[in-house]
Amino acid sequence: MLIQASAGFGMLYRLDLTKAAMELLSVLIERQEPGGEVNASQAELGARVGLSRNSANTAMGLLESRNLVLRPKDRKYRTYYLHPYIASYASQEELEEAIEDASERIEVGELPEITVPLYETAPPKRQSQPLRAVRAVG
Repeated sequence: MLIQASAGFGMLYRLDLTKAAMELLSVLIERQEPGGEVNASQAELGARVGLSRNSANTAMGLLESRNLVLRPKDRKYRTYYLHPYIASYASQEELEEAIEDASERIEVGELPEITVPLYETAPPKRQSQPLRAVRAVG
C-alpha cells in the first residue's frame, strides 16, 4: 500500500484546474510508482477517463504549468513525475525524506513549487442566468 503525501491536495481547489486536468491528475496518481514516476503516454492516460488526444494534451499542459506534473529534463517520452508534495511513497520514512528533500530543493531553486494562479481581482463568477443576445441599436 502506498502512502500519499497530502501537502499539495489542500490547495487543489485554488489551482483553477479544468475538469479534464483533474481527471488526468487522478489517473496519474492512480498509475504512479512509489516516488511519483508515471510511465504512460498522454493518449493512454487520457483514454482512461475518456479524453481525446487534444484534450489530454491541453490538460497535461495545465498540470505541467502548475508544476503538479514534472517532465525529465531530456523530455523522455512517456515519463512523467508527480510533484513530491502530491506523490505517493512506499513507507512513511520515504515520504518524510522526500518531503524534506523537496523543501530543500525548492529553497535552492532545483525544484519548482506548485504554482497557484494569482489574480488581481477574483475571476468572474458564473452567470446565474444565461446571457441573451440583444438587438443592436441603429
